[in-house]
Amino acid sequence: MRTSKLRKNSTRNLWLRIRRNWELYLLLLPAVVLLICFTYKPMYGVLIAFKEYRPVKGIWGSEWVLPWFKYFKKYFDSYQFVATIKNTLTITLYSLIVFPVPVVLALSVNQMRGGRFKKVFQTVTYMPHFISTVVMIGLLTLLLSPGSGIFGTICNLLGVEAPNLLGKAGAFKHLYVWSDIWQHAGWDSIIYIAALSGVDPSLYEAATVDGASKMQKVRFIDIPMLIPTAVIMLIMRVGGLMSLGFEKVYLMQNDLNIASSEVISTYVYKIGVVNTQYSYSAAINLFSTIVNFILLIMVNKIAKSISENSLW
Repeated sequence: MRTSKLRKNSTRNLWLRIRRNWELYLLLLPAVVLLICFTYKPMYGVLIAFKEYRPVKGIWGSEWVLPWFKYFKKYFDSYQFVATIKNTLTITLYSLIVFPVPVVLALSVNQMRGGRFKKVFQTVTYMPHFISTVVMIGLLTLLLSPGSGIFGTICNLLGVEAPNLLGKAGAFKHLYVWSDIWQHAGWDSIIYIAALSGVDPSLYEAATVDGASKMQKVRFIDIPMLIPTAVIMLIMRVGGLMSLGFEKVYLMQNDLNIASSEVISTYVYKIGVVNTQYSYSAAINLFSTIVNFILLIMVNKIAKSISENSLW
């Protein structure tokens, strides 16, 4: 009885809040509708992973596969399983190692006092973010091509044979990660700059009076202020550990570097779209999504127990 009464009271309080703040909920409505239509509604498509999907029959008309884990097992037993997992984790973990770059950039910008130089610096670091992925890969080709690229031309002038960096399997992860940092570090630093803007100026004044250097101000004022934001961003990055972006990897991929550039997303594309094995590709994608979900929960729990900062 008591539990039922508490539920009725909570429901009544919820409707009261909605009635009092209906304007705010009305503003929220379009985002909720879009989320339902484009995120939650398509989720029923995961059923393809457990069916012998035929486009003519549709999802509900296709027959269930027996055993239900047939396509998952097929992926686990395939020669591409270890390769795709290894390549995906290598690149994403590499990206996590250089995760502090936007933080360092934000700390540097926060220490700048010259108004015009600060604005120019921020603009220059933000601009690469707006370059499309296709153009970005085109720039890499123009710079690093051994035959017609700038790097190849310089090597030829020096009488040195230019290495084909775009065709080297060992160089793929470095090119991917550092070009990504160049393109997005400035944009990613915005959220940290916003966090630093919330620091009370009196803290800096008190530190100056006490004789603190710039590095001491960064260490004892700025960094503690950024830790909650950095933890949240890190949790979200780890939650997408198995979901390496498809577009950039696919455009950088070629026959020479395929050994280190074949990741889960590109393999799913080739199996599903190119070879029309829809059920198999759906099973692979569902597997990576489940792993991401488990990692997100684990890292969130660890972060909450250590730093008391978490997503929920």
